[in-house]
Amino acid sequence: MNRNRLLNAELAHAIASMGHGDLMIVCDAGFPIPSSAWRIDLAIVPDTPDLQTVLEPVSANFIAERVCYADTLPVHNKPLLEKVERLFSGAEFEPIAHETILSEMAAKAKVIVRTGAFDPWGNILLYSGVDVPAWFSKPGVVAPDYYAEKMRR
Repeated sequence: MNRNRLLNAELAHAIASMGHGDLMIVCDAGFPIPSSAWRIDLAIVPDTPDLQTVLEPVSANFIAERVCYADTLPVHNKPLLEKVERLFSGAEFEPIAHETILSEMAAKAKVIVRTGAFDPWGNILLYSGVDVPAWFSKPGVVAPDYYAEKMRR
């Protein structure tokens, strides 16, 4: 058996398939997923699983360099934003227009993970990063300023 706590084989495969800069969207139950998208549908009934239940094991197995969310989230669902910031504390955070998430970003996602969440603006965009210490730890390798700062944290 796998030693990590992520038991969903397709979700584990999706995370293992991500390259630097690839986009994964973990969305609420009502997100309009394009028919052409790699869709991992975890929804069972309303709020099962909820976003936190899915994002916790994702955050433990996925290096998020950047996390985007709807620009309305800080006002209309601050508790969700606080959970996301806690789970992905090493990432950069960026609000973007909700309409952009529903159209343009959905079309660009490598994978979209649908939860059962009934969470307003509960669509979290995770951009794959790199394991900075692993990539820049060899003798003679000099990390660019952006990554050197991350190594100091």
